[in-house]
Amino acid sequence: MRLNYKYTKGFVAHGDAEIYCEICGAGPALVFAHGLGGNHLSWWQQVAHFSGRYTCVVFSHRGFAPSRLQRGEPDPADFAGDLEALIDHLGLDDVRLVAQSMGGWTCLEYALHLPERVRALVLACTTGTADPARLRDADPAALARWSENAALRVKRLRAADIHPAAGERMARDRPALHHLYRQIDSLNAGLDKEALRRRLYAARTTGPERLAALNMPVLCISGAEDVVIPTAAVRALSSALPSGSFEEHPGSGHSVYFEHARWFNERLDRFLRI
Repeated sequence: MRLNYKYTKGFVAHGDAEIYCEICGAGPALVFAHGLGGNHLSWWQQVAHFSGRYTCVVFSHRGFAPSRLQRGEPDPADFAGDLEALIDHLGLDDVRLVAQSMGGWTCLEYALHLPERVRALVLACTTGTADPARLRDADPAALARWSENAALRVKRLRAADIHPAAGERMARDRPALHHLYRQIDSLNAGLDKEALRRRLYAARTTGPERLAALNMPVLCISGAEDVVIPTAAVRALSSALPSGSFEEHPGSGHSVYFEHARWFNERLDRFLRI
């Protein structure tokens, strides 16, 4: 099959940052926002799959290589504005957003701010800026127990030199993939990720009343073995959205898109046909 394939790359200036992006393929816009352990390279399996039918846009958040930040540490409050600047610069309309973990903060806030510009939204292993404790179907006590148990599991994974966002199963069954995940993550070695994580968690202030205003289709995806974001919270988020749906991979950790790309891409394919 011959593909209508185009490729460009460059930087988009916004405030005190220059956001690096790559554009591959042709067709309706499909924009991917990576997590704390990644950058634009994280989506290599999705770009290869979708660029024959979509204009795939990948970017690195401010503070994540090779994007540039003039000074200081990145503030997640700037992420949605960076995405808006990128979409405006590229002249994209009819946009579909795919967010992984930290990218959920970016894409959920963008969708809440400009819902008319988002055709569909995918939130993978993330609750973004939503406050999990305020979601209707969430059990705060159960979430607290999950967090305590997850902290112990993360400690054991780190002691075994396993990246928590990749997980034990990936490290054991697919060591080359685990190595690649860590290599991508290492490109941002100079970033204070724990400080950024604290700022992300502090920004989880969105309540159900704001979520109820999102009328575009939203697919929420989780991995049953995730030790970063609880599956129960992602499921509760999907229930809080007027057109939310939920999919769970039973044998995946936090990075379903990376560890089980075929499964992830198939679900995304079906969802995008709406």
